Amino acid sequence: MNEKLYSFILNKKHHAWRHEVTEDFAAAFSAADTPYAERITARFEKLMGAQEPHILEEEQIVLLRTTGKTPDVLTKAEWEAYRAEHGYVHELGYTSNMCGDYAGIIAAGLDAVRETVDTYGKREIDAIFDLCDRYRAEAVKNGRDDVAAVLAQVPHKGARTFREALQFFRILHFSLWLEGCYHNTVGRFDQYMYPYLAGDMAAGRETEESAEALLEDFFLSFNNDSDLSPGVQQGDNGQSMVLGGCDATGADCFNSLSAMCLRASKKLLMIDPKINLRVSKNTPIEVYRLGSELTKAGLGFPQYSNDDVVIPALEAYGYAHEDACNYVVAACWEFIIPKYGYEIVNIGALNLPAVVGKAISEKLANAPDFDAFMKEVDATVKAEAAAMTALKSAAPFLPSPLMDMLITERRYRNFGFHGTGIASAADALSAVKTHAFDRKDVTVDRLLSGLSDDFAKDPDLLHLLRYESPKMGCDNDDVDLLATRLLDDFADGLSGKKNAYGGIYRAGTGTAMYYLWHAAEVGATADGRRKGEPFGTNFSPNLFAKIDGPTSVIRSFTKQHVARCCNGGPLTLEFASSMFNAPDSVNKLAELVRYFVMKGGHQMQLNAVNADKMKEAQKHPEQYAQLVVRIWGWSAYFVELDKEYQDHVIARQEYTV
Repeated sequence: MNEKLYSFILNKKHHAWRHEVTEDFAAAFSAADTPYAERITARFEKLMGAQEPHILEEEQIVLLRTTGKTPDVLTKAEWEAYRAEHGYVHELGYTSNMCGDYAGIIAAGLDAVRETVDTYGKREIDAIFDLCDRYRAEAVKNGRDDVAAVLAQVPHKGARTFREALQFFRILHFSLWLEGCYHNTVGRFDQYMYPYLAGDMAAGRETEESAEALLEDFFLSFNNDSDLSPGVQQGDNGQSMVLGGCDATGADCFNSLSAMCLRASKKLLMIDPKINLRVSKNTPIEVYRLGSELTKAGLGFPQYSNDDVVIPALEAYGYAHEDACNYVVAACWEFIIPKYGYEIVNIGALNLPAVVGKAISEKLANAPDFDAFMKEVDATVKAEAAAMTALKSAAPFLPSPLMDMLITERRYRNFGFHGTGIASAADALSAVKTHAFDRKDVTVDRLLSGLSDDFAKDPDLLHLLRYESPKMGCDNDDVDLLATRLLDDFADGLSGKKNAYGGIYRAGTGTAMYYLWHAAEVGATADGRRKGEPFGTNFSPNLFAKIDGPTSVIRSFTKQHVARCCNGGPLTLEFASSMFNAPDSVNKLAELVRYFVMKGGHQMQLNAVNADKMKEAQKHPEQYAQLVVRIWGWSAYFVELDKEYQDHVIARQEYTV
């Protein structure tokens, strides 16, 4: 590892070179009634021109951001008019959560690409060339002939070596962010980069040691300016890298670069890039062990996706076999297709506890039995899901000449919805069944009264619902199959619906930030959750559920028809970091992940946590700058989070194996 470079980036010393852009692009563009594509391109040209070349000591992969946050191209009034015109605009209105054809451009070079693009694309490529030429001149001035030689080849021409390919990627990734695209994912890095590494090794240009040092330098580049990416919290920047998985013939693709990436990530202990492992029933246990070493290190990744479930699910959605086999993940966990996917996989979320609560408040009193009540729940969930499709059918993005180069064929235009609070919703239904119908120890009036006043007058009911009712995660078929039914309803409500681009809607089991946002919108729920208390994150048990252990949770959360709600959303488990003091802990964790895959789970994410350490970090943040935790689909430095997110991580279940 380049210790000087590592320390420089970790301590954010490069931020001293940053300057804020004070030019009000939006106001000037608005006054001139400038077309959107011209706005994006003109801003990009100016921002690229404003970058100041800096090459750090012994740095091999260059390009540092020296401007701050990218100014907008539309005024506030223009955004309001734009949203009013289109009905719905996704997030910031710029392209996000996509994975372009890095492999094709890295192989071809931008000279060749320039011949195929429109005027805006040509101008943006020329701006990239100008910055790289200035970096090359800086390298020559500082005697860095190695950097100058790389920039003499890329990005004009296609990469020939591992270092050239890594540098080319950095240039493309850097440029996307500066143009205004965000949550730009990395894709199947070990697949499109491996040929360059293998060629260098065969020719003697790199040794395993030198290649690994180069890769570490490349990984550090992800942390140079990731704080400038828009996100809900610091660290939510979408730099997701996928490793392993199979190809279209079913052959396993995990290679020496895959393993090298896992080792580099463990060594650096930084939150970027976020590692995702594609696995299957044929994945060797050694791969799970390598992944478990990262969990032990406390990084909150890798996240695992099961090819045995995901690929058939994507094919059932209508993706071609070769594209389904090439899937990657978006910023968090949603499944997307490199090169051809122009999709919005996080367009909204269904608040399942709210929908179940609505059915309880409106339909329970007149239900003759639980079966009749569940039919009302089914209808309510399906109706709410269908209603979301009507509200979010079209979602235009502002132009992106760069993304148009990376995704030249928009083969897939599907939308995806998260499903928030599945455990809370299923637990609530189970409580209704258990107490109002089976045992008849709680009247409907008493239940509705308790929900209406947040159990303030009935603490006994709160205790009964919270601690003595069946909970998802305990391998109880009754409650687990209620979750299955809810997710089937969710999928049924979206089935057959098409968006304005002819794409379908995909149901998912992830929550993103909605485990706090949606929970804040819902009063007390019949699972014993009080107003203001959060839901469990993603596909996981309630925070207050009494769980026997992780295998019990896995059995509960692999009974659902996850192929029908395969937008993504991992079973999320938190492990006590003290567990890893045992010498066989990594092997046990690897076996647990494999057990999940063999049971047919679709996605899993693990976190090693220490509640006492996090509480100390809240008191003394300066002493815990590199304490990493998983938030939902991404990892962050604990001390950089808002307190509500810190508190949620502290409150999660801690398991052992």
